[in-house]
Amino acid sequence: MIKRIIYSLLPVVGGAIIGLITSGYMDYRDMVKPPLSPPGIVFPIVWTVLYILMGISYFIATKENEDNKELDQIYLLQLFVNFLWPIIFFVLGMYFTAFLWIVLLIILVVAMIKELFKNNKISGYLQIPYLIWLLFATYLNLGITLLN
Repeated sequence: MIKRIIYSLLPVVGGAIIGLITSGYMDYRDMVKPPLSPPGIVFPIVWTVLYILMGISYFIATKENEDNKELDQIYLLQLFVNFLWPIIFFVLGMYFTAFLWIVLLIILVVAMIKELFKNNKISGYLQIPYLIWLLFATYLNLGITLLN
């Protein structure tokens, strides 16, 4: 039960830490952005909601089986890749590498959703907004890569 709670809180705590690390490097206002780019304030709100959903999803999925190694591996791997994206994009300014990284993240999230569906359909559905947001973020990443 302790592992379930820690893993469920990990997205929000990790996201907050990454946000603090990268906040001094974010130059989103100064970038040339593609059409449909939301204002910067949208990002921390959306990511907080998505991280909360991710934690809830994991908690629900592991209710019946706390020792699902496949789910744990894909969940932690996609979190790791997720947390590194803002460092690659904002801190290092490697926009094209960040684009490739977010494509990898999408692949991992699709695999995670499949694994979640095996455990609990609701937990899988809770990750659909995450996937949709990543697709939109990929569009933004590519647009910024091409325009800057």
